Amino acid sequence: MIRQTRTKTNKKNMRLYTMLSGMLVMASLNVFAQSNYKESSNSFALYTQTGDLKNLENAKKFIDAAYKTRRDSSNTRVNVLRSMIYSSMAYGDSLRTIKNPKDPIDITYDALNKIKERELTEYASEMKYVKQNLAAAHIYNANKALQKQNYAGAYESYLKVKDLEISNYDVTYNLALLAVQTEQYDAAASYYDQILKSDNATAENYLELVNVYRKTGNKQRALNTLQTARTKFPESKDVLMNLVQEFAQNNEYKAIVPIIDEAIKYEPENIELNYLAGYSNETIGNKDIAKRYYQQVLQLNANNYESNLALGLIYLNDFLQDENNVEAQYHAQNLLLKANEIRPYDVNALKSLSLYYEKSGDLMQLDRVKLLLNQLSNN
Repeated sequence: MIRQTRTKTNKKNMRLYTMLSGMLVMASLNVFAQSNYKESSNSFALYTQTGDLKNLENAKKFIDAAYKTRRDSSNTRVNVLRSMIYSSMAYGDSLRTIKNPKDPIDITYDALNKIKERELTEYASEMKYVKQNLAAAHIYNANKALQKQNYAGAYESYLKVKDLEISNYDVTYNLALLAVQTEQYDAAASYYDQILKSDNATAENYLELVNVYRKTGNKQRALNTLQTARTKFPESKDVLMNLVQEFAQNNEYKAIVPIIDEAIKYEPENIELNYLAGYSNETIGNKDIAKRYYQQVLQLNANNYESNLALGLIYLNDFLQDENNVEAQYHAQNLLLKANEIRPYDVNALKSLSLYYEKSGDLMQLDRVKLLLNQLSNN
C-alpha cells in the first residue's frame, strides 16, 4: 500500500512538473516577445529622431522576432508598431535597401488587417502616421509610373491614396487628370465635380471638365459648365473664348452676339473672331453690323475668301431686290469676282456670279460661268 501511494504521488508530481514547465516556457516566450517589442520600439524611436535607416532596420529585426507565434502576430500593440515600422520603410526606404520577403507596403497592409476595427480608435495618431507613410509611398510609385508614361499604373496608385481616406485637392485633381489620360471620362467628370465644389476650384478646372464633356460628346453639359464658369470668372479670357467657341459649334449665333465684342477686345486682329461676329450678326438680321465686321476682316486680310463671299452676297441680295442700287451692284461685282479669283473653282462663288450676271444682263459672262459650273458638276 505504501508503494502504491508513492507511485500515485510521483505521477501527480510529474503532471505538476509538466504544467509548471509549460507555464515557465510560456512565461519565458512572453518575456522574450516583450523584450523584442521593447527593443523594436526603442529602435523605432531612434529612427524617428535621426532618420537613420539602420535604426529602422533594427526596429524591423526586433518586431519580426516578436512576431513568431500566432498569439504575438495577432497582438494589437505588436501589429500597430509593425505597421508603423513597415510603413516607414515603404516610404523612407524608397530604394528598398532593407531586404524583405515582399514589399513593405504589402506587409504594412497585412499588419493593419489584423487590427480589429474597434481597436483602431485607441491608436488614432499611430494610424494617421501609417496612412501618411502609405500615401507618400503610393504617390512615389505613381510618380515612377508617370516617368514611364504608365498612366494606368499611376492612376491605380492614386486610387490607393484615396482609399486611405486621404482626399485633398491634389489627390482628387491628379485622379481627374489620370482618369482623362486613361479615357475613364465618367470617373474624370466625377472627380472634377468634387473639385468644383471646393474653394480651390479655378477657371482652368472648369475648362478641363468642359474638355471631358467634349470628348464624350455631351454638348449640353459642356455648355452648362462654361456658363457657370463665366459667372464665377467673368474676367477670364479663356472661359469667354471657349464659351464663344461652344456657342458657334452649337450654331447658337444669337447667344454669340452679346459677348463677341468683348472677345474681340482681347484679340482685335483675330480674323476668325471678326468673321464669326459678322456671320452671327448677319444670321440674326443685323446686316449693317455684319458688314462692318466683314470689312474689318478684309482690312486684316484682303484675300480672305469667306468674308469676300459673305459681304459680296449681302450686296448681291441688295442688288437683286433693287436693280437701281448702283452701290450694291458695284460692291457685289467686285467682292464676288475677288472671291472667284481666290478660289476659281468654288461652286458658291460661281453660283453667286451667275445670279449677278443674270440680273445685270451680262450674257457673255453668264454663259462663261454656267459653262464652268457644268464642267464642275460633271467631274
